[in-house]
Amino acid sequence: MKIALVHDYLTQRGGAERVFELLCNYFPKADIFTSLYDPQRTIDLSDRVVNTTKLQKIPRASQFFRLLAPFYYPAFRALNLQDYDLIISSCASFAKAVRKRAGAKHICFCHNITRFLWNTKVYLREFDEFKYFYPLIEKTFESMRKADLRYAQEPDLYIANSTTVARRIENTYHQPAKVINYPIDSSKFVFSDQKEDFYLVSSRMITYKRIDIIIEAFNWLGWPLLIIGEGPERERLESKALENIRFLGHVSDAERSHLMAKARSVIVAALEDYGLVPVEANASGTPVIAYGAGGVLDTQIPGKTGVFFKRQTPEALQVALIEASKISWDHAQIRDHALSHFTEQVFFSKVKGIIEEVDRVHSCNKPDQLIPRIVAV
Repeated sequence: MKIALVHDYLTQRGGAERVFELLCNYFPKADIFTSLYDPQRTIDLSDRVVNTTKLQKIPRASQFFRLLAPFYYPAFRALNLQDYDLIISSCASFAKAVRKRAGAKHICFCHNITRFLWNTKVYLREFDEFKYFYPLIEKTFESMRKADLRYAQEPDLYIANSTTVARRIENTYHQPAKVINYPIDSSKFVFSDQKEDFYLVSSRMITYKRIDIIIEAFNWLGWPLLIIGEGPERERLESKALENIRFLGHVSDAERSHLMAKARSVIVAALEDYGLVPVEANASGTPVIAYGAGGVLDTQIPGKTGVFFKRQTPEALQVALIEASKISWDHAQIRDHALSHFTEQVFFSKVKGIIEEVDRVHSCNKPDQLIPRIVAV
């Protein structure tokens, strides 16, 4: 059984790329395809051959990959995947458009619908340099939405990372989606039930993360807060913070793991499609205080692993912080919840089950060739 793994573009290292890295490790003999590849800025694929599209030949394409948006669909349609029995795409935008031969199967791990097309105004808030071109962009995107909807019918099966994303796939693409919550590498996080007197934020500093809400809440409470991360919002946020709030910038994985384990709680104020940070916190035995919408509804148990606040306001967060401070947390139980539901072993067990299901539906006679053993989990 010949397998192709396809990702939108490998020009950065985010949550979608980490999931694709897991898939590449799980399918060590599969061929890898993407539109653009910059090995210095993305996941480690070791000596694996990465097949790219013609866009790779454009000078500095990987640096300005967002500007190439209208050209990705034709580039993916031009990929020759006719020899493959199974195509697995990792997609938040374009990779779902690849062609398959008759009788082949296409499973799409959909991280989200194409957000910049279907929620353009919100998306452009993160990229101020594009907002002045909105009238031109909107006309281009109108045509791209039609293509996105058409190519969204290509996969035989969608796998969503959360019920929130599954609902978007059904509402926008009119396709059903199975939910498999994405895993963390639990070996990278240490457990501690001895918490220190500080709260923690680990996030990119961009607008939709709503770190401004967290800063206002902690300014009012005066409690110690540490903030890990970089981003275009850092200077503005630092100017709003009082002395009880410290910005640590980028820290090593070891230092981040230590802080996760020692924090009283990890704070998340964004509406996340899924969100790995809350699960990472739980794997460290640390409760989460989060805006109660999106992916955290799949990963957190109120009163057991965290506390939700219902409005993205400093006042609502303050109430949740005070509520959380009165709970006698069972830190071992918090960690056990994460390890029971969100490890790589659990993730790939579910992936294997779904592939076997697709295999049965399509009457494949040799399932053992399709289902590999688990690698490096």
